[in-house]
Amino acid sequence: MQPNQTTEPTVLVHGGAGGSRDQDDGCRLAANDGMDRLRGGGTALDAAVAAVVAMEDDGRYNAGSGSVLCLDGQTVEMDAAIMDTQGALGAVACIRRVKNPVLVAQAVARTPHWLLAGEGAERFARSAGFASHHAISQRQRDKHEKLLRTLSGHTQATPGVANRAFADYWNYDTPRPFQPCDTVGAVVRGADGHFAVACSTGGSAPSLLGRVGDTPIIGSGFYAGEHGAVAVTGIGEHIVTRLLAHTVYTWIAGGMPAQQAAEQGVALFPAEIDVGVIAVGRHDAGSASNREMPFAQVPA
Repeated sequence: MQPNQTTEPTVLVHGGAGGSRDQDDGCRLAANDGMDRLRGGGTALDAAVAAVVAMEDDGRYNAGSGSVLCLDGQTVEMDAAIMDTQGALGAVACIRRVKNPVLVAQAVARTPHWLLAGEGAERFARSAGFASHHAISQRQRDKHEKLLRTLSGHTQATPGVANRAFADYWNYDTPRPFQPCDTVGAVVRGADGHFAVACSTGGSAPSLLGRVGDTPIIGSGFYAGEHGAVAVTGIGEHIVTRLLAHTVYTWIAGGMPAQQAAEQGVALFPAEIDVGVIAVGRHDAGSASNREMPFAQVPA
């Protein structure tokens, strides 16, 4: 099927591998927001961004208003990315003090660059008209305190990484004191046959300052092409080594059903590594995770 041929529009979203299915309601609202944009004449990318904005604003997901605190208990660093089959590609990494990183990523797609990071990304956000925003909820503070207790004990806070490593390589301005990776994402198939993906994350905890995972890395956390769109969630340090989003996309492009491709992508990882995949193909959609993962699809 080529773009501009009529097909069934679909919006599929996830709220992060390792999340709770009790949060499916937020995913349904986000998916409906995306579908409303499509039905109102918006593009596939408009729909994907609208869905992710809804999850960034929800506060329960590790993105936007729900982003985790860094180890210093003060800093919030967020990543986001967008891509579609009409040439849009934009991402931000380690951006601070914005409400909706995915909207900044969309704005980056209109610049000569595809990825802006850190202070440059924040300065760009201000010049593009995005207001400064930094709000830390009690829920975030409680999760941070729980993380510090874990780091002080014998249970690994991150699979395969000794807790001591975060102390040995401490790179925050504050003295060392002594949460899981989540992402939100949306993949969309428009009625015109175009595909889009948008994703956003509040980062990983524990992590060193400046850590970037898979979310803003094309082919790892996200990918969209003429055969479909893929969004990934989980532990970025493992996901990037397998270019998971592009790997799943390649299987779909080769004729594999989206559900099988998502499941096969998750199966590439050992059970102790959190990972989840959502994908849409030309005529189908699929989702898989080795953890609980809130998600929703419209139409169901």
